[in-house]
Amino acid sequence: MTEKKSNNSNKLEKRVRRLVGKAVSDYSMIEDGDKIMAAISGGKDSFVMLDSLLHLKKVAPVSFDVVAVNLDQKQPGFPAEVLPEYLASKGIDYYIIDKDTYSVVKEKVPEGKTTCSLCSRLRRGSLYGFAEEIGATKVALGHHMDDIVETLLMNMFNNAKLKAMPPKLLSDDKRNIIIRPLAYCREKDIEKLSKINGYPIIPCNLCGSQENLQRKQIKSMLAEWELIQPGRVENIFHSLQDVSPSQLADNNLFGFSSLEINRTQERKNYEHSGPEISSSNLIDVKFINAAI
Repeated sequence: MTEKKSNNSNKLEKRVRRLVGKAVSDYSMIEDGDKIMAAISGGKDSFVMLDSLLHLKKVAPVSFDVVAVNLDQKQPGFPAEVLPEYLASKGIDYYIIDKDTYSVVKEKVPEGKTTCSLCSRLRRGSLYGFAEEIGATKVALGHHMDDIVETLLMNMFNNAKLKAMPPKLLSDDKRNIIIRPLAYCREKDIEKLSKINGYPIIPCNLCGSQENLQRKQIKSMLAEWELIQPGRVENIFHSLQDVSPSQLADNNLFGFSSLEINRTQERKNYEHSGPEISSSNLIDVKFINAAI
């Protein structure tokens, strides 16, 4: 039984690593000479991402460095010793940024409101700035396929935007490139692998904020869809990779106002049911319909 579990664990680890390698290759996430700053929160996603990047560093055809960075936001009860001890025990290069964003969030967000949005923005800004300080060429975040699909649906339902989180992104000020190596990985696989590897998980509820309610609702909806038809999350994600602007409605992406008829080309053989209809038959059909 133990051997079977070990074999299953190895298969899962290989699948996650293969998917990370494919995402990195598909989106040219890592180049020769890169210094990758892996943002480590202490959650399952960031641990799996870090291990995957360190493995890729050993086997990739290009040379790059990986450094782990954690932002200690001074939340009450945050076990500040956990990550340094773990990273040091593994011989992983790391930095800990001490920045009291917790007080800022508590001051700005009204009591009872979720703090996740502001907390995320402050954390992102701190990490981007630190990436420049240490000369990192890429910032790696632990978002996976489920995160990306949930964000897509949240933006559609709540913000009326067709927008998600891309596997690779140039920041608005063009000073940082963000990569998401877990973009092809499912959360359920990451969670299983995290338990197998026994990472020292730090929960993201120390600030007392509840999980974003809207995201929680979307996550629940997707879980129901998966029960009805497995593979829907993958299909939604793959739709982001196969976009037809002419079949949407964004005037900025496609010039609907400048469409013109051009009948110089050969007529397309449109699909239809029933026998071939010639122009003369079509006239007869119209005549019969009018008579009726």
